[in-house]
Amino acid sequence: MRLPALADVLADAVVLQLPMRVRFRGITVREAMLVRGPAGWGEFAPFVEYPDDEAADWLLAGLEAAWAGVPAPVRERVPVNATVPAVPASDVPAVVARFAGARTAKVKVAERGQTLADDLARVDAVRALVPHVRVDANGGWSVDDAVTALRALTENGTLEYAEQPCATVAELAQVRARVPGVRVAADESIRRADDPLAVVRAGAADVAVVKVAPLGGARRLQRLAAELADYGVPVVVSSALDTAVGIGVGTSAAAALPELDFACGLGTGRLFVEDVADHGPDESGTLVTGTVVPDWARLRALAAPPDRVRWWTDRLRRAHAVLERRGVEIVV
Repeated sequence: MRLPALADVLADAVVLQLPMRVRFRGITVREAMLVRGPAGWGEFAPFVEYPDDEAADWLLAGLEAAWAGVPAPVRERVPVNATVPAVPASDVPAVVARFAGARTAKVKVAERGQTLADDLARVDAVRALVPHVRVDANGGWSVDDAVTALRALTENGTLEYAEQPCATVAELAQVRARVPGVRVAADESIRRADDPLAVVRAGAADVAVVKVAPLGGARRLQRLAAELADYGVPVVVSSALDTAVGIGVGTSAAAALPELDFACGLGTGRLFVEDVADHGPDESGTLVTGTVVPDWARLRALAAPPDRVRWWTDRLRRAHAVLERRGVEIVV
């Protein structure tokens, strides 16, 4: 399918600001742009610091959802994990309570300005409430720091895996060799890499965290998951701090995979004070598959001010131009 014309993409586009309950990735307000096409709604929400070349893949994902729709599911429900930001341990019960039914939690660690003691306290507080715990360092540790931290973090219990403990593929491989009792999951080393398979070819990851938006769409995610399966590496479909529209697409992508070994990181809508639609995990800790349609009243209430609308509109124009230069088409 050919790329839709820029005028058609902008015709029903809306720019939103979603306030967050706690600081996450250094922000307290998540900005996003939604677009509408013949197949429904899509999302364009690359983080503001990302360059246009990277943002273009996020736009492609949004256009695929809005113009081609989502892949056919093979399951009706997708289990999700709770997401615990780098909050004080005393705040953990309130955060976890927002994810009723979740049996797995991803805990942010290696936050700037915090210590390993903070991470240990936070993880132990989560362990008291949820049976399965994974940690995410966002590449924030050196190899030695990662080895020290992961050994300490497993003294009081196991970890399902450690996500992106270090920044580079070579560092991940070293951590994996030095802490054999902890699976290493790659996130940034896959979604921000020219060759997403390089990390598994290097023997640097046991698990791959994959996200629809940075990969350029649900069908690209499906294709990558199949390639990773050939290496014996399972995937965890996760959110890029998406609105309910993006979460719906991610849920559909996860629901279309033949195997789903881990709970998905698609419960991040609970981090927003208000979202564009009601699409969150129920008391079973699972998400129902299906297209998400935003509520117009919420779109109006969450609308961004004119200067941010202009900023996002200009950004979409630039990302669309990148896709045109590449000669990209939407996969159906």
